[in-house]
Amino acid sequence: MAKIAFLGLGQMGAPMAARLLDADHEVTVWNRTREKAVPLGRRGARIASAPDESIAGDDVAITMLTDRDAVERVVFGNDGLAAALGPRQTLIEMSTIGPDAVRSIAERLPNGVEMVDAPVRGSVQQAADGSLIILAGASDTAFERVRPILKSLGTIHRVGDLGAGAAMKLVANSTIGATMAAFGEALALGEALGLDRSVLLDVLSETPIGTTVKGKRANVESGSYPANFKLALALKDMRLVADAAQRAGRTLRVANGTLDWFETADAEGAGDLDYSAVVATIARP
Repeated sequence: MAKIAFLGLGQMGAPMAARLLDADHEVTVWNRTREKAVPLGRRGARIASAPDESIAGDDVAITMLTDRDAVERVVFGNDGLAAALGPRQTLIEMSTIGPDAVRSIAERLPNGVEMVDAPVRGSVQQAADGSLIILAGASDTAFERVRPILKSLGTIHRVGDLGAGAAMKLVANSTIGATMAAFGEALALGEALGLDRSVLLDVLSETPIGTTVKGKRANVESGSYPANFKLALALKDMRLVADAAQRAGRTLRVANGTLDWFETADAEGAGDLDYSAVVATIARP
């Protein structure tokens, strides 16, 4: 079993760290808000007081953080992880930060430290039950080293070398955001044409966006959007998609339209709600 430092205990990070404990790995945890680490401490994790302390003697460090700025602070800031990393240790970056950020971080790590980017598809329930889809970008040697660890968290897809995991996550997220926006627009059109909402939802459940409609129907019908995946995070991801497309010289009109809808919903105060709250923004008369 591996010795693992896990940094970032938000909605996704905490259940992922718990899965590693359940798999009998030796886990040290760190979170900016220490209180979030206490339940894992009760389950046997060691709680570190700073990022650089978390990696002491461990084989692997995993970061699961909100965005690029958070990763930069944790890895390269005061008491940052990078200062404590050494040869034969590996950093697994599982946040959604894009391929450019991944490569930039890798270039600044100490000599001998390998990096794997392994963002995930799935939400809190999948993190808890170990059924995440893991999109891994890594060298052959680094991938083989971390595969037994990642297996505890879900199904692994090796999608290429370093940076490929982060790139594939953006591709996947572009479809998730667009599907939710399509749901909202279909509902808005149907209601504008005088159709009953319940009937609309029944029919949309049998269309190509049916999985999304079925998964978020209760939110839409109740008008309540408890956060499973915050809209503010979906907005961050869509901005990454738009930026990556611009850098690659591609025009993505659907993605740009989706980004506009999420920005509108966020500006109206929906940032802390579930990302399906964008449907309410779109479908509002």
